[in-house]
Amino acid sequence: MALYLGDVKSNLATSSNTVVAHPARVRGIYYSGGSNVGAITVKDGGSAGSTIAVFVTPASGYGNITFPGDGILCSSNVYAALTNVEAVTVFYS
Repeated sequence: MALYLGDVKSNLATSSNTVVAHPARVRGIYYSGGSNVGAITVKDGGSAGSTIAVFVTPASGYGNITFPGDGILCSSNVYAALTNVEAVTVFYS
């Protein structure tokens, strides 16, 4: 029997932006890197909010980042700061 932790939704961002405008648990991230090594910074509470996690991305690469258990909790909103990253899809519940 499968354990369901809630419906999973997704939002796309092509620049630094609030990707989920309410409290949420980030379940995973799919990204497309830029021409240089980049970074994805996940923040809780907008651009000036608390940094929750930072991920380095390869140049001209793409990948998938998954989180164990219940994912990463952002109690205010989910903001993704993108540096040399073309796009991210954030999966959340």
